[in-house]
Amino acid sequence: MGPGELCWAPEKGSLPLGARAGSVQPACVNLRTMGAWALWMLLLLCKISLAVLPAKPENISCIFYYKKNFTCTWSPEKEANDTWYIVKRTYCYGRKSDHCTTGNSTSTNRTSCSFYPPTITIPDIYTIQVEAQNADGIIKSDTTKWILATIVKTEPPEIYSVKPVLGVKRMVQIKWKRPVLAPASTTLKYMLRFRTVNSAHWMEINFKEYFFGHATYNLMGLQAFTEYVVALQCVAEKSMFWSGWSQEKMGTTEEEAPHGLDLWRVLRPAMVDGRRPVQLLWKKAREAPVLEKTLGYNIWYFPENNTNLTETRNTTNQQLDLYLGGKTYWVSVISYNSLGESPVATLRIPAIDEKPFQCIEAMQACLTQDQLVVEWQSSAPEVDTWMVEWCPDLDSEPSDFSWESVSWARNWTIQQDELKPFWCYNISVYPMLGDRVGEPYSIQAYVKEGVPSAGPVTKAENIGVKTVTITWKEIPKSQRNGFISNYTIFYQAEDGEEFSKTVNSSILQYGLESLTRTTSYTVQVMASTSAGGTNSTRINFKTLSISVLEIFLITSLVGGGLLILIIPMVAYGLKKPNKLKHLCWPDVPNPAESSIATWHGNDFKAKINVKEFDESVNTDEERILKPCSAPSDLIDKLVVNIENFLEEVSTEEPGKGQENILGGEKNEYVTSPYRPYCPSGKNFKEPSISTEIPSGKSQYLCSGMPEGNCSEAKEQLLSSASSLGPDHLCEERAPNPYLKNSVTTREFLVSEKLPDQTEREV
Repeated sequence: MGPGELCWAPEKGSLPLGARAGSVQPACVNLRTMGAWALWMLLLLCKISLAVLPAKPENISCIFYYKKNFTCTWSPEKEANDTWYIVKRTYCYGRKSDHCTTGNSTSTNRTSCSFYPPTITIPDIYTIQVEAQNADGIIKSDTTKWILATIVKTEPPEIYSVKPVLGVKRMVQIKWKRPVLAPASTTLKYMLRFRTVNSAHWMEINFKEYFFGHATYNLMGLQAFTEYVVALQCVAEKSMFWSGWSQEKMGTTEEEAPHGLDLWRVLRPAMVDGRRPVQLLWKKAREAPVLEKTLGYNIWYFPENNTNLTETRNTTNQQLDLYLGGKTYWVSVISYNSLGESPVATLRIPAIDEKPFQCIEAMQACLTQDQLVVEWQSSAPEVDTWMVEWCPDLDSEPSDFSWESVSWARNWTIQQDELKPFWCYNISVYPMLGDRVGEPYSIQAYVKEGVPSAGPVTKAENIGVKTVTITWKEIPKSQRNGFISNYTIFYQAEDGEEFSKTVNSSILQYGLESLTRTTSYTVQVMASTSAGGTNSTRINFKTLSISVLEIFLITSLVGGGLLILIIPMVAYGLKKPNKLKHLCWPDVPNPAESSIATWHGNDFKAKINVKEFDESVNTDEERILKPCSAPSDLIDKLVVNIENFLEEVSTEEPGKGQENILGGEKNEYVTSPYRPYCPSGKNFKEPSISTEIPSGKSQYLCSGMPEGNCSEAKEQLLSSASSLGPDHLCEERAPNPYLKNSVTTREFLVSEKLPDQTEREV
């Protein structure tokens, strides 16, 4: 037994009949060969289990393009790249067969296959079967049968003329050529479609041809003088496939007299003289031809029930301003051209005092995808005609009015592209019953809203300590771009947090409260629509430090307090006027009427009488003290002398001094004629002044004195006069009232009549 072999021997009891035990050899099997066979079988089973066959072709469809090809298509349209198709065909009623292959490329036409002439004949019946193949196998489709006469598709016809027929109104004649690639023995059916130039809606007509060659069709029931667009397609009588549409061709119907007018009016307020402006408006009727030509318009109007006052106008415009009276008028308008006149359009103008009827209860406008729809509710079922009027809502008087009549409906629709976006429109609906026009119902609408073009003009008013009023103006209508839904006020203190307040669109001012005293604020107002908002220009203001009320309260308190003080004072003054006079104007003591002290008894026996000393200088003007610049030690000397004098008097003669001071006669303060006034810094040369005392005056001075003392007094006076000298003399100036009672310039006090002097005179 070799390596890799497995051997075994049968047992004794299992020997075959007639076999001897020694004659039977053991059986041996090669293990390597068995392993190889097992591996091969395993791979074969995996390959079979992983094989993917192509999808079965279904939905086979075939078309016979006359004299071009026979093409079949099927599904699935998307298949693996390693799949290819074979289309098998039988033709000549099953006597012949052939096939076409699509290949296994990645081209987009792998699910269609075509057969070309000359193997294509008509009439005939084909059978078609499609096989799908890939590396894993083949799948065949069901066999389909096709009758060529039912799947033939021809070329479209060629239109070469669309013209009106002379003398036939509202008709065009269409001429075309029969398709060349169409069965000659087959009758063709046609489909004609047409529309006006400005319309997108097609209308279609089906008909058969009556003879071969050039075909003609008269299209009737059209609008006069209107341009139409026409196209044709055809199909074989038994076929299910229509040809494509021919190239479009245009033609125009013949012109005729104007069709008619739609007439409307705009009533203005009556003038002072009683006349009422009326604006007449008219346009072509809705069913009038687009290309209708008009040379002019005739207008005539007259008061109701009085045709004798008819007035006539002619114009080439589509509006006319009339000034009618306060009564009811009838207005008629016709248009004309070279072919005739239009039917008459008539309108009744109500009297000024006529009250129109009301029947519209509610109205609303809503937007659809591309239309604006207006709906209303009426309480008068007999009203079945309405006039819809719309115009832009501008800041100025509207002049561009549009209108349209609506019958047997309570809604009106307009395309959005016929209205301008971001413009507000006033839409009014007038009920019409016969020749009477009722009270209109109006609303406003936008076909498209946007953010405002500008913010409101804002300003701050009534600025207080903690409050301010923010006012703003409405945005002009041309800049709103939508309905203003609300206003938002943004305000912020300097280096502070921003706050906002929102109010509805009817409010044009707002009061801010709880502000900080003496603080700068920034404010702006935002106007918002459904599309967004626009802010105004920022404005600044500063709150006050004190309010007018506080000023009023303080003034009232101070004024009240003063009034409380004044009233008792006035009452006290009325009751005791002298005391009030002394309180308000106190008496200033006159130094001339007081006794300073008594003179020394040993030196002087009586006071010097200054009046007797010099009567010539005792006038009112000379009694005023005249200041003069003096040496700086002069005042000190006078003060020291007076103090010494008073001390001596108080020690030597207290009784006499007290008697003279308290009970003496009237004293008077006088001025010295030898003391002129001299401004500071000025010296003037004066005539030499004698220092001698006149004899008369010396007698007064020395009266009542011993001779020794008198001589000493004279020497003192002479020495004091000489000490001043000419250097201290200056030009005498006007008397200074301030120095009249000055104590520092006082020279001395004398009694008019001293007691000793009185005894001497006796």
